[in-house]
Amino acid sequence: MSAPLWSGDSLVAAMGARLAGAMPAAVTGASIDTRTLEPGEAFFAIQGEARDGHEFVAGALAKGAALAVIDEAHAARFSGEGPYAVVPDVLRAMEQAGAARRAELEAQVVAVTGSVGKTGTKEALRLVLSRQGKTHAPVASYNNHWGVPLTLCRTPRDVAYAVYEIGMSNPGEILPLARLVRPHVAIITTIQPVHLAAFASLEGIAEEKASVFWALEPGGTAIINADIPQTELLRSLAKAGPAGRIISFGESMDADVRLVSCALKPDVSTVDAIVMGQPVTYRLGSPGKHIVLNSLAVLAAVTALGADLALAALALGDLKPPVGRGARQILQGPGGAFALIDESYNGNPASMRAAIENLGRMPVSGRGRRVAVLGDMLELGPSGPDLHKGLAEVVLGNGVDKVFACGPLMRGLYDSLPSTLRGAYAAQSSGLEPLVLDAIRAGDVVTVKGSLGSRMGPIVKAIMARFPTLQADE
Repeated sequence: MSAPLWSGDSLVAAMGARLAGAMPAAVTGASIDTRTLEPGEAFFAIQGEARDGHEFVAGALAKGAALAVIDEAHAARFSGEGPYAVVPDVLRAMEQAGAARRAELEAQVVAVTGSVGKTGTKEALRLVLSRQGKTHAPVASYNNHWGVPLTLCRTPRDVAYAVYEIGMSNPGEILPLARLVRPHVAIITTIQPVHLAAFASLEGIAEEKASVFWALEPGGTAIINADIPQTELLRSLAKAGPAGRIISFGESMDADVRLVSCALKPDVSTVDAIVMGQPVTYRLGSPGKHIVLNSLAVLAAVTALGADLALAALALGDLKPPVGRGARQILQGPGGAFALIDESYNGNPASMRAAIENLGRMPVSGRGRRVAVLGDMLELGPSGPDLHKGLAEVVLGNGVDKVFACGPLMRGLYDSLPSTLRGAYAAQSSGLEPLVLDAIRAGDVVTVKGSLGSRMGPIVKAIMARFPTLQADE
């Protein structure tokens, strides 16, 4: 059992809860999912999109939960079966506990948001900061209305650094989460046409993302991308808030953390940069130009935190892509090995282009081909069809040999490609899956990508189930 994260008294007090049953001496963690719950953790019975967490309270206690946090509406149902912390609203109670833990922290706190690259940047910060002090960050893309407070609840009191990812799908979602986090440093990776269904323009997205700066601790640092049309808008919004410092990053000549040059290879990149006037050369263990640019934001944050820049740059050599965001496997295919690049977690115009460009840098052997398996990019509003068709240019410009596509929006891309590049099309990923499995051959490099709702992940799982793994990214 892990070290106590909370005493029972302190957690119940933080939530303003009433206790039903015996007070646990210690609580070792926080969970909203009985599938991953560990003994000694508190189980928060929040209302999910599909299921009510109260359905799983008995299972949580059976697995050894220290207590379950339930609402007053269900209290009578569980009478006498405790221990329970009873609250008016479970999600609100988790927010209160998260806020209480944030108030106790003496750590340096970083918030990461942006249209693309949040999770990769968060993971890079976790890597470089953990080499310099105890660091806490969310285990996955826990960046929404439940993920942020849950991560705060899970943060140990004694960390030196804490990193939180903040996302949004609709207007008004960033600021409440940022106010829970109260960062000393806030990063906006970039502004791209993502969630356009909920926003009238890219400027509207920029304004929403920039609200993270309004929650900065007084004198904190705002880190912005110097290479996008919204740079000056972000700068003006940062100046209007409590930020005491603004650091820009990118290829622009006036960027405070500037990319001088980079050598992009299939698995790694070598980067020359100038960080606040200081030349820095480093190796980046995760491929792609977009990863290079986000690494500049990481080094900007390291500088703002007063951490060791040289040590951070050295650590970036050990960076690996998160699962579903570029992780690579070498599999035994029919007649020989092939490479699978898993980009299935999400997809938007910027990350889709980056994935295809990276596929173009991958070497193939023998009769191998560069194969793109693509699903719809969602939440793009009226611009969706044109943004999908527009991918034809990057496909044609990066040596992709075959495209397999699914979804009504990807039909536009598929139909716009030369017949020699068309592998197969299906209305849904389930229909595309057997066609991809039968098409794979030795020497191929296969990239699978699409929005989470396009269900490209099952295609990755099917490929890995059929073909034995020879080597995985370590």
